[in-house]
Amino acid sequence: MSGHSKWATTKHRKAAVDKARAKVFAKLIRQLEVAAREGGGDLSSNATLRTMFEKARSASVPMDTIERAIKRGTGELEGVRYEPVSYEGYAPGGVAIIVECLTDNRNRTGAEIRNIFSRNGGSMAEPGAVSWQFERKGQIVIAHENDEDKVTEVALEAGAEDMSDDSDHWTVTSGPSDLAAVRDALASAGMEPISADLAMVPSTTVPVAGEGEARKVLRLLEALDDHDDVQNVWSNFDIPDDILALAAAEA
Repeated sequence: MSGHSKWATTKHRKAAVDKARAKVFAKLIRQLEVAAREGGGDLSSNATLRTMFEKARSASVPMDTIERAIKRGTGELEGVRYEPVSYEGYAPGGVAIIVECLTDNRNRTGAEIRNIFSRNGGSMAEPGAVSWQFERKGQIVIAHENDEDKVTEVALEAGAEDMSDDSDHWTVTSGPSDLAAVRDALASAGMEPISADLAMVPSTTVPVAGEGEARKVLRLLEALDDHDDVQNVWSNFDIPDDILALAAAEA
């Protein structure tokens, strides 16, 4: 899990530099629309929408764009209707992958995701073949400059389950329904999170020891993440830090 967590953090930083802002905005806008459609447009009563709202604001999505997305979700404005769909599969070396999408055409998206797996040495799996290895959790990333004891105390009091040291940051884990409360408690205590998201956390990991194999895994993950309909990509690889750094630079 630590390997994937570090890859996700590296990907997040890289995205801020070399990914088109329009693509990032488009994914966040879809998430806002679906969250509003499923739970209503009130931030105070819709925890998922509130999380997506904070995420969009952190990415500098304009407020009027956010408001229009929410109104499309609640039906106040017309728009394309997106629905969530997940795909499961394997990367080279037997690494498990879950791909979460929002799409207006399941057949098109399914065919394109399958093609990405095939082109990059992976394979699609039947529903349920991979997901049993993961559990939905809230994950909050806090900068290392914050005191460990203080982060632990505030997070646990707010309902967090665990905290881990991931080299350059603390990762606080909570149940899905406690994510917003833990995030707000940390922010109120002066420890503004770097990110706060729902994640699929693996219960077991698959070691990937060689640089060549690691590069293949990362290449598939990046290709999936680049697809317009893909919102999240989760995997259970465990790559040593030195190999991860080398492979990520060339993936």
